[in-house]
Amino acid sequence: MSDIKTKLAPSRRKFLKTAAGAATLAATALHAPFVIAQRAKVKVGFLLPYTGTYTQLGIAITNAFKLYVQENAGKLAGREIEFVQVDSEANPAKAADNTNRLVNLEKVDVIVGPVHSGVAVSMVRVTRESGTLTLVANAGAGAVTGALCAPNVFRSSFTNWQPSYPMGKVLTDRGIKKAVTLAWKYGAGEEAIGGFTENFTQHGGAIVKDLWIPFPKVEFQSLLTEIASLKPEAVFVFFAGGGAVKLVKDYAAAGLRRSVPLFGSGFLTDGVLQAQGADAEGLETTLHYGDSLILPKNLAFREIYNKTYGRYPDVYAVQGYDAAQMLGVGLDAVRGDMKAMKPLIAAIEKAEIDSPRGKFTLSKAHNPVQDIYLRKAEGGENKVTGVAHKALADPAKGCKMA
Repeated sequence: MSDIKTKLAPSRRKFLKTAAGAATLAATALHAPFVIAQRAKVKVGFLLPYTGTYTQLGIAITNAFKLYVQENAGKLAGREIEFVQVDSEANPAKAADNTNRLVNLEKVDVIVGPVHSGVAVSMVRVTRESGTLTLVANAGAGAVTGALCAPNVFRSSFTNWQPSYPMGKVLTDRGIKKAVTLAWKYGAGEEAIGGFTENFTQHGGAIVKDLWIPFPKVEFQSLLTEIASLKPEAVFVFFAGGGAVKLVKDYAAAGLRRSVPLFGSGFLTDGVLQAQGADAEGLETTLHYGDSLILPKNLAFREIYNKTYGRYPDVYAVQGYDAAQMLGVGLDAVRGDMKAMKPLIAAIEKAEIDSPRGKFTLSKAHNPVQDIYLRKAEGGENKVTGVAHKALADPAKGCKMA
């Protein structure tokens, strides 16, 4: 009997080992899709300008988004992130094709961008239909969180109305009653001027004349000559990037700074102070961010951004960083499962984002409810001098979610 047991034991051990292996393989096969899904990277598509007037804005948003991912060891909710970059060229005519490329060809999970409002409107029309999670990291087109609002579309930035609106009361509180406006003639310019005008006239101000220049033209001389002849008490403008640099320099060269104070939404000086130099000194603007904000989050962000990229961040970087934070909040809530869109969206909707600009929540239309600061350009910084409007929410006209 002992011989028989000796002969049978190895066979029994072999059988048990084989059976256990088969069971393991079966379990692995059964759960293979889950395992693979968890290992797959989350694909983030950037639709941003990497050439032209708004190049630096697109770069800042991209850098800051990637910085947040780097701070989290290259993962969000345990998922590695893959990036696809498409140059929007700030061209609305190419926006639908570029968005379709990201959604249908690249099959991205998330789209981040754009900068140009016209591009944003076309982009969102595509992503509303596809259901792709969309994080608008700059473009302020009112329709995005207005008539085109959708559950899958969020903003980490502003509406064009939002930063400009508070400056109307700032000026009337100073006794300024007559102003000229000047902006690029496209959606963002029109909405920014509309926000300022609404508040300015509500508080007793009057617009002497609205002056326009086609986007992205920067031949300002004839317009500046007209401003001098109109003799307003102030000029309010909307420009950004290279256009803002040119306008500020031309305004100073024309000698208008001495007779007609220049104001604008904060894009006039944000990210371009170095290029504007002494010509920007003393300019006052309103925006949802300021370099000198004494907040732990802002101080830490500015240092790590500067250490990583060799320059201090601007509002565009803040918006890119916060877009990544919003994605992180959503992914954490669903343990990295991008297919669980309803709970992912719900998590972002309920979030309080700890931003370098200060904590903000999201409106029912998915737009930040945020403080708008009064800033003054001093010594190469946009220094915060006060809060122009506390917790300002865009009216989100036409949004059926609101």
